[in-house]
Amino acid sequence: MVKAIATQATEGVDLVQQLMSAFPDNAILIQFFAYFNTSLFFIETSRKQIENIRRTLASSNVPDEVIQVAGEDLGDLLGRVLEVKLKVERLISRLE
Repeated sequence: MVKAIATQATEGVDLVQQLMSAFPDNAILIQFFAYFNTSLFFIETSRKQIENIRRTLASSNVPDEVIQVAGEDLGDLLGRVLEVKLKVERLISRLE
């Protein structure tokens, strides 16, 4: 899922750059460009967070409390990833 979002966000950056060449001072395009780049940054930090959680859970004798917190963190992250995915898709649709 995250890979698809990264591909879509990169596609969004490309689309916005093409349009910005014709309309360089367009505030909406600038906002879209910033959002797509922020989405790419979010994807990278999410990957690192997931990897850290995976490493923590891969340890032996992980306390139940740690597993509980990891599950809550992953659930929260999933919600944020889905929000970003939907917004990226909506923005790309608007640009096309």
